Amino acid sequence: MTTSFDPRDAGEYTAPIGLYERNKARPFLGSITGDRQTLVAGQWDEITLTYEVGASGLADGAWLKLAFKFYSDWALFQTSNPSGPNYVSAEYQAGDLVPGQSQATVQYLKVRFDQKGHERPFQKAIIIDIIDGYLNPGDRIVIRLGDRRQGGAGTRVQSFVEKDFRLRLFIDPLGSSKFAEVPGDLLWDIVPGVASQLQVIAPRLVSSEEAFDVLLRVDDAWGNTCRQLPLQGSLLLVSPDGAERDITFTLASEGWAVVRLPALRLSETGEWQLRAQVTDARVRPAQAFINVDPQGVGLRPLYADLHVHSDDTVGTNDTLYNLSYGRDVAGLDVLGYTANDFNITEQRWDQAVKLIHELNEPGRFVCYPGTEWCGNSCAGGDRNVVFLHDRKPEFPFDNQGRLVRSFEWNEFTAGTIKPGAWPVDELYAAYAKDPEGHLMMPHVGGRRCNLDWHHPALERLIEVGSAWGQFHWVYAEALQRGYRVGAAANSDEHQGRCGGGVPATAVFGSRGGLTGVLSAGFDRKSVGQALRARRTFATTGERSFASLSCGEQLMGEVFTASEEATLDYRLLGESGWEQIDLFDGEQLIWSRNLHEELGLSSQRIRLRLGGARIKDRYRGAYWAGEIRVTGAVIKHFAACGLDHPEQTVWRQDSTSLAFRTDTNGDTDSIEIELSQLAGARLKVRSRIDNYTKVGDPANPEAFVHAPNVEVALTGDDLLAQGQHVVQLPGAELKLSLERMTALTLPREIQGEIQLSELRLQPGREHPLFICARQRDQSRVWTSALFLTLPTAGC
Repeated sequence: MTTSFDPRDAGEYTAPIGLYERNKARPFLGSITGDRQTLVAGQWDEITLTYEVGASGLADGAWLKLAFKFYSDWALFQTSNPSGPNYVSAEYQAGDLVPGQSQATVQYLKVRFDQKGHERPFQKAIIIDIIDGYLNPGDRIVIRLGDRRQGGAGTRVQSFVEKDFRLRLFIDPLGSSKFAEVPGDLLWDIVPGVASQLQVIAPRLVSSEEAFDVLLRVDDAWGNTCRQLPLQGSLLLVSPDGAERDITFTLASEGWAVVRLPALRLSETGEWQLRAQVTDARVRPAQAFINVDPQGVGLRPLYADLHVHSDDTVGTNDTLYNLSYGRDVAGLDVLGYTANDFNITEQRWDQAVKLIHELNEPGRFVCYPGTEWCGNSCAGGDRNVVFLHDRKPEFPFDNQGRLVRSFEWNEFTAGTIKPGAWPVDELYAAYAKDPEGHLMMPHVGGRRCNLDWHHPALERLIEVGSAWGQFHWVYAEALQRGYRVGAAANSDEHQGRCGGGVPATAVFGSRGGLTGVLSAGFDRKSVGQALRARRTFATTGERSFASLSCGEQLMGEVFTASEEATLDYRLLGESGWEQIDLFDGEQLIWSRNLHEELGLSSQRIRLRLGGARIKDRYRGAYWAGEIRVTGAVIKHFAACGLDHPEQTVWRQDSTSLAFRTDTNGDTDSIEIELSQLAGARLKVRSRIDNYTKVGDPANPEAFVHAPNVEVALTGDDLLAQGQHVVQLPGAELKLSLERMTALTLPREIQGEIQLSELRLQPGREHPLFICARQRDQSRVWTSALFLTLPTAGC
């Protein structure tokens, strides 16, 4: 018995000759093709795609969505300016007709771009409406990404590499707003660009004669590690007394352009400098610093990224790629794989956990499985769960068969959403029976954590920084509320570059962070104990080091101390420490300005832009403006803290510099050397725009609470005041003009703070922590000392 019709059974009728056979041979929903298979990350290009209409045809009022993942940072498309960058167009081309067939009646196509035009993960969508007529099978729609025919620059490709970047076409053939996938996604390999920068990755602090590895790699201008590039080079080790030792190397000829120099040992104590270069002069050299302490002085810090996504959910590239990158390219000691709890399938979770156990290697690479509980902020907000134990994780079900997900919803899910462990109270209930086997971290991402909820036995760390931004405020608020949490920073990496990688250009606007861990051992159990004990510090992605102690008490500990005691701090960096602040919760109680201590220059100033518009997902503040100087000559300028090529500063004319950047809680600066500050006049003007979620990216919306900022003052004012700060509405959003020192800022600082000078209230616990900043605007936070001074007579 046949399940299909035979038109011969219809008897005599009229129809276009041969059309039935031709259309039956076509894919019902059509097909899409592209003009290439490989693209270069961050490159400007023009790409042509062709959709051939299938047997279904397209009705009057039908529409199409060409969609890709939301977390791609491909430059936002626009349709308002054909001669501008990132212009996208679509045009109709009629197919051949058979005898007796009428031509299509479509009048034109209307194109728009919507960042939330479809469902996760394929949310970004180029939308094409069929206007005033229908299309025949075999007709074509030609889509040009970065149409250059009217003088446009093309489109800027996604800035990070990806195997099988996926474009998926959805069509609404009947004009009913019910969409179907066109079979056969477009797949592109996005590959690294030309080699640009050598990187040296090494521990910042080791003990004398302690073995350690140095990792070297070559990246392109966007921070992607190159591949198949066996460059030769040399690593020069310069001892504290100036003696030199040279090691030659060759980068790998297959896979990533990296090399690991294993088991190096340094005997002389003090600061060593590592200088590396390769034979290709186009690749900028690199340096790093290692401090060598006497044996037995302290614990060597391990560097961890506990928040790494893969394409199991909405990350980039597969899990093996991301874990291998963390170990072999980023040089991480500790990595925490993270799956969005509502998004991952049970099969993929089981496969990931198996792989993590296989890659975990005590003494070299500690790896943990984990989830991100994705409840809305009103239900507690994002919490990461790291499974510290070696048992089978209780996910997606606990040992009683209860669903531990917030809910289950992914691209394979149909029907309604049914809650699992929701709100966060139920997540706590799932894991509170074994707090030592788990670490929970509230964090600020898309659904930022709500500190109205806290579980003291589970939530031992809080994420103060990630690729989403820097969040000093959330750490300080948690401590102010009386929560005993330590400092962590991770990548929350969605772009396949964990371990302090360069940020993308969209909502992930900051460099991913690192958590420094002071652990007695290099294995899951020891590292897990150190994390739960809050023996941590957080960096903005650098291998810097920070510690804060009081006698024998290390950061993270709870204790009582006399007023005669001292706090001891130590900082190790690279670009030079310029500001050290001691906080008691949210209160700044002590600080050092190293520029002032070294002496402020009468010629050097800088403009600093920092903070975020809001605390929630689309927090970026997009600055575009100028600084104008009259009465003095701009002799030199340099930018610090910029993260990628689209954040930039340039000389606009003889008296002004222009800038374009964005901050997400981080800070960018422009350092300027003038002929003299006395008698000069300074004027800063800047727009502050929103992230373009909806609307034309060529015409962004201004931040309603501070659309513009202007500052005008004289050089004499700045000579007298030292700095001029404008606090703006937002999340630590501010602009400042400051004088600088002309001397070299120190890479290492050790000091003491007398408790008696701090005037702390006795009988109350004080969460004391340090936040310090380097000249390149990188930061570090220590975990707090939870210190109580005894009351009189006790």
